Amino acid sequence: MATPPQPPQPADRPAPPPGQPAPQAGIPPQPSAYPYPHPQSPPPGNIHATPTLVGRPGPPPPGFPGNPYAQQPPYGAYPGGPQPGAGGGAGAAGRAVLWVALGAVVASAAWAAGVFLFGAGPGTAAELRGYAAPSDMCTRSDYASFKDEYPQADSSPTHTTLKDPALDESYCSMGMKKSGSTYSDAYLSLQLDLHRKTDPGPEFTATWKNYGDSHDGYDVSPVSGIGDEAYLVSQDTTAGSSGGSTSGSRYATLAVRDGWVTYTMSYSAYLSTYSQDKAPPALADVSDWLKADSRATLARLRD
Repeated sequence: MATPPQPPQPADRPAPPPGQPAPQAGIPPQPSAYPYPHPQSPPPGNIHATPTLVGRPGPPPPGFPGNPYAQQPPYGAYPGGPQPGAGGGAGAAGRAVLWVALGAVVASAAWAAGVFLFGAGPGTAAELRGYAAPSDMCTRSDYASFKDEYPQADSSPTHTTLKDPALDESYCSMGMKKSGSTYSDAYLSLQLDLHRKTDPGPEFTATWKNYGDSHDGYDVSPVSGIGDEAYLVSQDTTAGSSGGSTSGSRYATLAVRDGWVTYTMSYSAYLSTYSQDKAPPALADVSDWLKADSRATLARLRD
């Protein structure tokens, strides 16, 4: 905070204007509890004027751009002419104009404060639409569409949960195996988020609709009929691979927003984990499986 101006020493203190009491030596001017200048206060530069509170600027002068309620001061109230309080009709008119401007500023501030204190109105409650975040997402999710390709279930999938006044979250990650496989041939992950304090809509759209702009080599397409909005993000680096190839991967995520609830279901497979005589399923098939199983899972989580 800025240091208040210090009064001049007695030897340097000028005589007070006619009609005003002389200040006591060594006592600085005291701040006023009223944050705006009095209409009869002397113009800037008079050390005997009552200062405003530090850090609380006064209102703009009458006619200042941006104040729709202010009026232009009368003739003679501009710098160089008679100042308000100098006597005559011009001073009285100037004081009247200043009070009108002050009243408008105070009224506007009171209205803004009321909007801030009492909120922006209805429609701010979290739209969770009956969803509940389960304690074990792996057992509550539906991934039946993948079981023909990967009949061997993961014996120890990973699941986590988060419970907080601002966010409920459930997550599951599992490996999937083809018949006879020793190690996982593909991976599936699912996550549900219940946003209790903030609307995830704008950030969800910005993240997934524009995913291809921030990540090279990914295809993004909107998906209708699931939640309020959904996007399918995919990548295939096995293009041109034939039997015997051991490089590349296939990846796809379906991201869904339904009210203030967001959900993702992701698939990934790597040729290095597949036998050399068979490639992972096509992304077109994986995309259909993600859509079908996401609809089924979201329906379960609203029970």
